[in-house]
Amino acid sequence: MLQLTHDTEQLARKIAAHVGRRPDDIIRAALQREAQALGVFGDLPVRHRMTVEQMTAIGEKVSALPLLDTSSPKEILDDLHEP
Repeated sequence: MLQLTHDTEQLARKIAAHVGRRPDDIIRAALQREAQALGVFGDLPVRHRMTVEQMTAIGEKVSALPLLDTSSPKEILDDLHEP
């Protein structure tokens, strides 16, 4: 079992009271966010990088969608810069 510093425990309790959750839940959520950001695995879902084939498939899917705006790229940029 971890021994938390007084300041850490008080912060967890303060946040928990503010959001209406238990301090354990707050600490676990923070640790899960940190583990995901660092790529630590464990019981968290593993994120995989997309393969070239997957990216190509997405590109083909998007290309097949109907064109909703027939404006040229220049017309679109001009519209964005109008006052």
